[in-house]
Amino acid sequence: MEFNLLESSEVAAFAITFILALIAGPLIIPLLKRLKFGQTVRDDGPQTHLKKMGIPTIGGLIFLVPMLISTLLFASKYPMLIPMLIVTLGFGFIGFIDDMLKVIRKDKDGLSAKQKSFAQFVISAAFAFYVAYTPSLGTGMILPFSGSNAVAELPVWLFVPLVIIVMYLITNSVNMTDGVDGLAAGVTLIVTVFFTIVAMQQSQWNHIKLMCSITAGGCLGFLVFNVYPAKVIMGDTGSLALGGVVGAAAVLMKMPWMLLIAGGIYAVESLSVFIQVVSFKLRGKRVFKMAPIHHHFELSGWKETKVVRVFWTITIVLCIIGFATLKLDFIH
Repeated sequence: MEFNLLESSEVAAFAITFILALIAGPLIIPLLKRLKFGQTVRDDGPQTHLKKMGIPTIGGLIFLVPMLISTLLFASKYPMLIPMLIVTLGFGFIGFIDDMLKVIRKDKDGLSAKQKSFAQFVISAAFAFYVAYTPSLGTGMILPFSGSNAVAELPVWLFVPLVIIVMYLITNSVNMTDGVDGLAAGVTLIVTVFFTIVAMQQSQWNHIKLMCSITAGGCLGFLVFNVYPAKVIMGDTGSLALGGVVGAAAVLMKMPWMLLIAGGIYAVESLSVFIQVVSFKLRGKRVFKMAPIHHHFELSGWKETKVVRVFWTITIVLCIIGFATLKLDFIH
């Protein structure tokens, strides 16, 4: 595989989105402050988080607007970017409505669980049917550790529900990961760089490669304003959108199972909430001091910065493991 850095579209896409996010931050953050779009904090959370009250939220716009611009710049050459953009913006819009309701009500609750789940189901189902009935995509799934030619063709009745479940779980898992300054954006930056490199192995994945590099550039630009102490918080606007693009990339590359490896932090965050809820309902006891699990470590004495460093490092290690499992299949 030849790679020319100067002629690489993914490097250009990354750089453009990164620069646009750097420009967007100083424009959007003061606007959010003037509109009084401040963060609300759960009253049962770590006491150190109370100082986050009032920090501008809906900051996901800082990377979503640049992602939109960058995607449209490349869409004429790579039209398959548009469906991925629609999915990303669709989930982002759900998060935006949720964030706006929180701001208007001055409360930590926005959309009800049923409302949010229904909206996520609609977008996930539309995406699943789009993939299933697009001839160049189809219902195939690459079997883990079985070679790139080991593609299992699933029946539509199985494929569609599977994709809906994957998209629902990943968007909510990324949302749960967004609870500490720089955590969700940093983890997603690493994961999308991983998917960018994987997608470089096959030409039919060029649009995935570009969308992931665009997302990585947006996340890096956003981190300039979101690392501790955060000047802005992405809100559900950003976290649901990031979950949408990561999930879409995994499904389109026919390897949703890779979300459990490279995206292992997302899975652990979500699993910790599930374990906590089930344990409390069945036994009346909590397994963790607080869920998602990053709050457990905070309440155990870890500083936010340590939580972020450790979780970023774990993600890098998981992505290396992901490369090791895919080397047999894709990298020649």
